[in-house]
Amino acid sequence: MNETEVTIVRLYLHEAKAHMKELLKYLHDESKVQGVTVFRGITGFGSSGAVHSSTLIDMSLDLPIVIEFFDTTEKVEPIIEHLNTLIKPGCIVYWPAKINL
Repeated sequence: MNETEVTIVRLYLHEAKAHMKELLKYLHDESKVQGVTVFRGITGFGSSGAVHSSTLIDMSLDLPIVIEFFDTTEKVEPIIEHLNTLIKPGCIVYWPAKINL
């Protein structure tokens, strides 16, 4: 089996401050990363402790968002540096992985 090393990056955000359209444009058009997936959570909280949740009574438009992408480590490192200027500290997680070719 042929494998290649990549870095997976996960951004933890919430809808109100996700700037998702701009982030996806950057990742797709400018960075041209190999793959991007956006997950919308039903409940979550971060370092502030404020719970973001969706219920029938409170149809919140401020739910948790996770944007995940991967590419080669060499390509991902400058992307992470740029994202650090846009996203508050502690909201970007990344780790090495392998993909099969």
